[in-house]
Amino acid sequence: MSVALNATEAGGFRRFLSDYAESPTAVVGLVLCILIVMTALIGPWFTPQNPYDLRALDLMDSRLPPGEVGTTGITHWLGTDDQGRDLLSAIVYGLRISLGVGVVAGVLALLIGTTVGITAAYFGGRVDTVIMRVVDFQLSFPAILLALILLAVLGQGVDKIVIALVAVQWAYFARTVRSAAVVEREREYIEAARSLGLSHRRVMFGHLMPNCTAPLIVVATIQVANAIALEATLSFLGLGMPVTQPSLGLLIANGFQYILSGRYWISTFPGIALLLVIVSINLVGDRIRDVLNPRLQR
Repeated sequence: MSVALNATEAGGFRRFLSDYAESPTAVVGLVLCILIVMTALIGPWFTPQNPYDLRALDLMDSRLPPGEVGTTGITHWLGTDDQGRDLLSAIVYGLRISLGVGVVAGVLALLIGTTVGITAAYFGGRVDTVIMRVVDFQLSFPAILLALILLAVLGQGVDKIVIALVAVQWAYFARTVRSAAVVEREREYIEAARSLGLSHRRVMFGHLMPNCTAPLIVVATIQVANAIALEATLSFLGLGMPVTQPSLGLLIANGFQYILSGRYWISTFPGIALLLVIVSINLVGDRIRDVLNPRLQR
């Protein structure tokens, strides 16, 4: 029985990959996404400089154009910023922070939102009404405004911005999973699980939640991209990452004042990196949505 089940799952996964590969744009997005993640993971081993090490920086190398050789003998292929940091190294390290914050915030928001949404759908009645009114209240606030308020209270730092992003995003997951679970809770297998005397927790998370994962996968990919974009916006405004840990948004902010003076590279290259990250994740998420939804495929 388990062998047959594993064969069915393997066939379903191969079918999913085959359907996904029918879109060349989505394949490009997936390849680009993998390259970006690999760069963030292993890139610091090959970068010419650690941009967080103040001993490796020299203000004499400040705002060097792309291709210039610095005083330390390093060729700065993308130039340097106002602190003398090698932009290529700073972008690679900034990718790690931006991706890490986006993924961690997305996973935590997914866990919290899924638990809340499943609880609302399973129990229904007053529990559902109270929870969904809280979700509606949460979603009535603009995400950027709520994040700004929270960071103004909490301060700067990786943990603070993760808390702010989770507080902004959990409601999206709660509403998504609740919409799917409301339909699933009336199915026969849920009634059978209840009649067997299984606990509420086991029915909710062992039977109901696994059948609501398809929309959650799509929402999770989109929300990770949104979290990265929101973190970059907050860092650009000076409320996200501290100066000693520049993310892509903070790197863009560092060079914004120099654009009109012709030093375009300080903001342009981190901006291109941020654009590629968000576009690649969105392409992957859009294709997953199309594959998992037969109506969109047709």
